[in-house]
Amino acid sequence: MRRPIIAGNWKLYKTVRETVQFIEQLKPLVQESKHCDIAIAPPFTALARAASAAAGSNIWIAGQDLFWEKEGAFTGEVSAPMLADAGCQCCIIGHSERRQYFSETNDMVKRKTQAALAAGLMPIVCVGETLAEREAGDTNRVIRIQFEESLNDLTVQDFFRIVIAYEPVWAIGTGRTATPEMAVEVHKQIRQLAQQRFGAEASRELRILYGGSVKPDNIKGLMAQVDIDGALVGGASLKPDSFASIVNF
Repeated sequence: MRRPIIAGNWKLYKTVRETVQFIEQLKPLVQESKHCDIAIAPPFTALARAASAAAGSNIWIAGQDLFWEKEGAFTGEVSAPMLADAGCQCCIIGHSERRQYFSETNDMVKRKTQAALAAGLMPIVCVGETLAEREAGDTNRVIRIQFEESLNDLTVQDFFRIVIAYEPVWAIGTGRTATPEMAVEVHKQIRQLAQQRFGAEASRELRILYGGSVKPDNIKGLMAQVDIDGALVGGASLKPDSFASIVNF
């Protein structure tokens, strides 16, 4: 049985002090939450302090992005080994905002995923379509291309170590949410792609999260779907009580 993951992506929010306060408030709210894995992705500046604050708890710390080289003349970038050294267990890769605002391509997502795996981090690889692509009936094609170009070069062993997050771009930060039925249709497609490329066992074990305006009032309906294995949470992860409510769905 696949173990759910509830991950909070803070994006460009919270200082170091606010991060530590959040974790201290969250810990007692989720300390008995044995049914799922819990991760939060603070900004880079707060990662090391976040890891210290979460030490000994059931909360993982995640990076929001990384660069594929270990080191070098790449001003402003952060490598996978640096994230691991700061105390991260996982990293979000290929978020739609990285694709939209920073022109991130599927090839870049592939290289970042491979770098994360090499550093011992669990990649949370994001895929998803825009509103125009969905309205054009292009969702399946977009998801297939993103999957194939980002992940097909992985070995079966490495594929077992990744998580995929389906995040319809039109539902991120808009208040619009894909219905559970709409979400699970894409999750099933992702699982089929995984089976075709990596085999039945890898497909069964793959954890696929849903991301897109996840809130306390819609998490139960999403998690009731067999093929939805957790959530990548944006704005609702910025308050401890709200995020804990989602964790304790």
